[in-house]
Amino acid sequence: MKKCQSCAKPAVFHVTEIEDDVPTEIHFCEEHFHAYMKAEETPAADLPDDLAADTLKAVQAMQEISEAAAVKRGAGKRCPHCGISFHEFREKGRFGCPGDYEAFREQLVPLVENIHDATRHVGKVPAGAAGGESSRQFRLIRLRKDLAKAVAAEEYEKAASLRDEIGALGGVESE
Repeated sequence: MKKCQSCAKPAVFHVTEIEDDVPTEIHFCEEHFHAYMKAEETPAADLPDDLAADTLKAVQAMQEISEAAAVKRGAGKRCPHCGISFHEFREKGRFGCPGDYEAFREQLVPLVENIHDATRHVGKVPAGAAGGESSRQFRLIRLRKDLAKAVAAEEYEKAASLRDEIGALGGVESE
């Protein structure tokens, strides 16, 4: 859930302003949205002091957001591999190549953060998918690869340690 651009409350109103054919999204809680709308309709001098202050904050936040949005858009930045722009990605909802994740990292981090409230996945293993067993199997495969590398490099102490770890996971290795 997106947050209000003026405070930490959840945003319930989403405004898209278009300036020079470039859309900018602004998100408000109910209180700041009404202040924003009042600012659009009423000169600040006609507003009560507390509402005028909230409106001023909302308008300043909107200006900061517009400036930040211009930077985030990357001024026509394109992926060096496939040539797609971030604007094209937003329109289509799909990237053109894996290089886009790195090319548009600056724009993606806030987007992912808005969608998931985090930038790091800490999800769960699907129920009934034997996730614990799958994870153990992946760990065993990695340990066996490391063991083979250690033996090839004649790092026998490391190999013995890896062998013991494999044994502890139930993937018995011969000595």
